[in-house]
Amino acid sequence: MALQGYDDGNIFAKILRGEIPCHKVYETDDVLAFMDVMPQAEGHLLVIPKTASRNILDASDSTLAPLIAAVRKLSVAAQEAFNADGITIMQFNEAPAGQSVFHLHFHVIPRKDGVGLRPHSGKMEDNAVLAANAEKVRRAL
Repeated sequence: MALQGYDDGNIFAKILRGEIPCHKVYETDDVLAFMDVMPQAEGHLLVIPKTASRNILDASDSTLAPLIAAVRKLSVAAQEAFNADGITIMQFNEAPAGQSVFHLHFHVIPRKDGVGLRPHSGKMEDNAVLAANAEKVRRAL
């Protein structure tokens, strides 16, 4: 099966262009990290490259290197910020694998022992909670 092309109308591309707001946590020339608006746990972050990549299958090494470094940095900060017992890192490639936004992204999710993930449903988190959680991660960085 051939890889589909990149659609610059996806929600993450719109966030990168400033067309849709987000609760930014971290930004470099290559990477943007922000709070997931439908978090599966307190402190759920998304880390994306600024380069147009559908997923890991079409991403260049020069896109992946700063991206994975940011994922690690943000994982450490999120674990500290939310006093987490561990961190779940998820990344999906194409719809059959669970990808629903077709811009390469990593989920960084702080985890507490014995607490399961909430569903990634259509229920949006309160903006004040997202803003407070973003500030916790920024302070931990």
